Parts: sequence; C-alpha cells; structure tokens
Amino acid sequence: MTGGPTSSRTQQPVTLPTLLDIEASGFGRGSYPIEVGLARADGSTCAFLIQPLDEWTHWDPKAELLHGISRNRLAREGHPVRQVACWLNDELAEIGVAYSDSWGYDNTWLSLLFHHAGMLPAFRLEALRRLLSEEQMARWSDIKEAIIEERGIHRHRAGEDALLLQLTYQRTLEIAD
Repeated sequence: MTGGPTSSRTQQPVTLPTLLDIEASGFGRGSYPIEVGLARADGSTCAFLIQPLDEWTHWDPKAELLHGISRNRLAREGHPVRQVACWLNDELAEIGVAYSDSWGYDNTWLSLLFHHAGMLPAFRLEALRRLLSEEQMARWSDIKEAIIEERGIHRHRAGEDALLLQLTYQRTLEIAD
C-alpha cells in the first residue's frame, strides 16, 4: 500500500503524532534548552539551535559529548529564545499537542524557554507513553535500536531524535496490528 502509514485493522491512513525533542546544556538544576526539534505528522522534521541567555551559565561537558553542540556554536548559530518560542507556537498551535519520550525533562526545559520568552505555549506537551499499548512498549527498545542501525541516525540531535521516536512509534503500531 502506498501513500503513508496505515493500520491493517481499519485500512485507514494512520495519523502520526507530532514528536518534540529537546537537547540541553546538561541535566538537573541550572540546565536549559539548547536545541528543539520536531517530527511533524507528515514525517518532515525541523530543528532550531537556541542562543543561551546571559543568565544561562550551566554547561555540562558530558552533555556536549553526547549532542556535539558547543556553547560557542550556540552563540554563533543559535536563535533568540523568543523567536524559538514563536516558531513552536506557529508550528503547534493548530494541532494543539506534541509528544515527548522524556516528558519530565522536556516539559521543564520547554517551560523555561517560554518563561524567558515572556510567552505562553499555544499547545501542550504530553508523554509519548500515553499513546503506546503494552505491546508497543514491550517492543519499543528493540525496534528503536533496529531503526538507528538501519538508518544510521545521529543520536542526541533534536530533529533526528524526534524523527527516530516517530519512526519507532510507526513501526511498533504496525507490529501491534
């Protein structure tokens, strides 16, 4: 069958959820978002680096080793906090929801971003696990690892990680049918 993902039970196209991922300066107290990425329902992706505010000083070299984004690069190529918040609202207001596999962290960093932008989000962030059946959750890790290997996905970049989550969701859904 062509034209996008389908469910064998209904033979109707499945609408993929919009996935959001955030990379950060580190974990825990003082950390802040440095990149936000989306995988849209149509499978396209986008991501923006975020220019740190002057008061955002926490930097964990171990986190930099994971995502490969230097603080200097953020200063050069990052977008202002308010611009990123506006972009997210523009992207997500109509659908109203995006999903994250690390809701606790991502929601905290998203709240920090919008707080410093002086704005409210026009969407809500939900935990991806709310969409998953027990069967999907049981197969999640193995399928995710297989997709990383098949596609050569570069981990710990927000756009690529959001796409990986979406592809994993799609494949677990197909297997669960």
